Amino acid sequence: MASEPERLGGDRFGRSWGLAQAGWITQLRARPALLSDTIAGLSGLLLGTSIVALLVSFRLPLGWDFVASVILSLVLMFTLVLYALPDHPHRRFGPANLVTAFRACLVSLTGATVLCFDSLAATDLALWTLVGVVLFALALDGVDGYLARVYGHESAFGARFDMEVDALLILVLSVAAALLEKAGLWVIWIGLMRYAFVAAGWMIPRLTGELFPSFRRKLVCVIQISALCLILIPFVETPYSTGIAVVALLALVYSFTVDIIYLLRKPGTP
Repeated sequence: MASEPERLGGDRFGRSWGLAQAGWITQLRARPALLSDTIAGLSGLLLGTSIVALLVSFRLPLGWDFVASVILSLVLMFTLVLYALPDHPHRRFGPANLVTAFRACLVSLTGATVLCFDSLAATDLALWTLVGVVLFALALDGVDGYLARVYGHESAFGARFDMEVDALLILVLSVAAALLEKAGLWVIWIGLMRYAFVAAGWMIPRLTGELFPSFRRKLVCVIQISALCLILIPFVETPYSTGIAVVALLALVYSFTVDIIYLLRKPGTP
């Protein structure tokens, strides 16, 4: 796993992704090398992923909605990256962030497949391929952190980018588990809980405080992705898949409960 301090928690760096920052365009223009390097890298990944999506749509019973979903989701993710780019402290986007962006491409392909492939549940090969892609994305989760350390590009920006990709992947997998009826609709809470936590922070400022570094969060993140991958394997049926989902959800609830209690009791927070 990558080496960011928080996983699936309420960490905050610089400015929040969803908050406006005056003059962000001016800040980007003042750093032309970073801006051009980032746009070149993200544009290349967007083009390559679009071509892959087009080729996949020819080989599988997937329509133009699949290709459009892949492109639109990536455009949205990469737009958010550019929006947060002023918080990036280094002169170049860096190989670590490119690996994270590539993982975002894999997540977009996975999500579009889950939403657009009507016969996914009846096609074992498609499910095995989906699981393989997710495991590959999970394996790359350790590569970006390693590259950041090797090239001296560690930053809160990169850590947050990596975390958001992980959170989106977990949401996609939880939706897939529900659509494949491997568990009840409640399984989607595995993917929604992190976003619910962020939304709660808008109403309860204490929940936006800084969290202490914790191996527990990293472990729980791995458990969620691994459990959801296991659930998607064709021969893992109910009630076993349901049991695995219950364990994953309980682990996530426990982790969030520990952090919420800490933040609410932490002195000096608003």
